[in-house]
Amino acid sequence: MRRRAFLAAAWGALAFPAPAAAQRKSMPVIGYASGGSAKFYEPILPAFREGLRETGYVDGQNVSIEYRWAEGDFDRLPAFVAEFVRRPVDLIAATGGDRAALAGKEASSTIPIVFSAGGEPIAEGLVASLARPGGNLTGVAPRDSHGLRFPAATVAARSPAVRSKLLTHRS
Repeated sequence: MRRRAFLAAAWGALAFPAPAAAQRKSMPVIGYASGGSAKFYEPILPAFREGLRETGYVDGQNVSIEYRWAEGDFDRLPAFVAEFVRRPVDLIAATGGDRAALAGKEASSTIPIVFSAGGEPIAEGLVASLARPGGNLTGVAPRDSHGLRFPAATVAARSPAVRSKLLTHRS
């Protein structure tokens, strides 16, 4: 449960780019793309929402979350993410396996993508390194390339560009 709570807080803390003033929306939108099902994520989502709440975002009040569930049909993920890019959303949360994050990476190089990877993010081509992910992706993985537990608590510090966009959006 601690990992789930952390993921929720990380997604909240790493969120939201600042749109141009002319394009500013009434509230930021998170596109939540998952390879899993709503039923599977039902016990996890309260921690995600609590993490957002801890960073000042309350679903339906000052942030909107749009969910898309692939229900195990991973071929649906690129269409979900493409829809988020066209909309556009302010942040993509990619869960339920590496393929959700890869779909996000292929669809956008500008919208921040926060992922939870099941495999090795460097080997999967998600990030350049764990210390400096580069690009618009950041997230957590169960193990680093040396087989050690990934230091999930440092995710927020690993993406200063995304963190600065959050501060800009909230001001």
